[in-house]
This record gives sequence, structure tokens and C-alpha cells, in this order.
Amino acid sequence: MKPVAIYQTASADGPGQFARYLTSRAIPYRVIRLDAGIAVETEPRAFSGIGLMGGPMSVNDDLPWIPPLAALIRRAIETDVPVIGHCLGGQLMSKALGGQVTASPAKEIGWATVRIEEGAAAQHWFGDLRAFTAFQWHQETFSIPAGGVRIATGDHCPNQAFSVGTRHLAMQCHVEMTVPTVKRWCDEGEDEIAQSPSPAVRQRASIEADVDAKVAALRTVAKRLYDRWVEGLVR
Repeated sequence: MKPVAIYQTASADGPGQFARYLTSRAIPYRVIRLDAGIAVETEPRAFSGIGLMGGPMSVNDDLPWIPPLAALIRRAIETDVPVIGHCLGGQLMSKALGGQVTASPAKEIGWATVRIEEGAAAQHWFGDLRAFTAFQWHQETFSIPAGGVRIATGDHCPNQAFSVGTRHLAMQCHVEMTVPTVKRWCDEGEDEIAQSPSPAVRQRASIEADVDAKVAALRTVAKRLYDRWVEGLVR
């Protein structure tokens, strides 16, 4: 089986639970470190699927890897190579498909409730789940591009996830979190948390409270989404 390509944009934004899940299913993957200068591949069919991780930059920044990665996403979707995006990765998917990435109605940091929309598209990905507690760390958000269907929403940021067909999933929230990642982000973002006046920014003590249980619950949701996504992998 061809590997899943995992595009990583920053050292702190690794594949986390996404990589652990692929390993548990014996699905090969290759992490492509854009932050280390590794070039974007041009042929999506070299992979069974494409995963996109988060990052602190904006998809509107003038970074050399953004245009070729957007082009790869478009070609992957056109040729039915499954794409999944986490946070920045979801924003990249929206931009690649003609959507807009703009300031979020409120900056979000920490744990927040995400509600599942009605309809067949949402049920395809989430089954009977109606809501879950997701991890957030973003100040921008995506619009739903042409061909996309919103499948999850939130109080402070309405567009939490969209799908394109049955193979492609874009998320504003993070479902790939591990306990060490939560703690690392809190360490590195301590000043950002303290200096953010947004009502959707949680304080560090709140973020780290019961973190093991919160991550375990989120892992169950991630498994549901990843189970569905890998069904479409190119064999």
C-alpha cells in the first residue's frame, strides 16, 4: 500500500494521534516536514491519502510552500485521493477549493463544545454523535467552499468542519491531540493565553484540568473520523 503523506508545518504541530492511529492500523505514512524545507510533492497518486496538520502561520502568508500545497490538494480531490485537514490544514483545504480564510469571530484556545450538524454528510462522518469536546487553538477560520458541506459548528466559530464528498474532511478544531502536545502548546503559548482577551480563550489551569480524560474522550471521536477516512484510501 502507498503511504499516507502527512504535511507538517511546524515542529510543535506534529501528527500526534493521527500518526498513532495509522500505526495501529498498520497503514504506512510519510511525514513531510515543510518547516525543514522539504518540497511539496506534485503527484497526489504517489500516496494513498494526504493529511494536513496545523501550524501557527496563516494560509494568507507569503510562504513558498502554500501555493504548491494548495495545488496538490486540488489535484488530490479531483482524482479522489482522500485529504484530511486539521486546523491550518482545514483552512488550506478551503483556500485550495476557492474559499476564504479570515479572522475568526473569536479567537479560540482550549477545550470547547463542537456540535454536529443535521444531514447525511454529517452522519457519514460522525454517525449518531451529536456533540463532542474538541481542542481549539486558532484566530482565523475558513469559509465553506463550493462543493463543501458544513458538518460541525461551534458557539464562537460557526465553521468547525466541512466535507467534500465522502472522502475529504476539513476541520477547524484539533482532534489529533495527545496529552504531551496539550502541555507543550500551553508551555509555548503561555504568554499568548495570558494576553488574549477573547471570551473563547481558556486559561492554562482550565485547559490542563482533567487533561487525560479529555484527551481520551477526544481520541474516541478521532478514531471514528479516521476510521471513516481510511475507508477511502487508494489501495
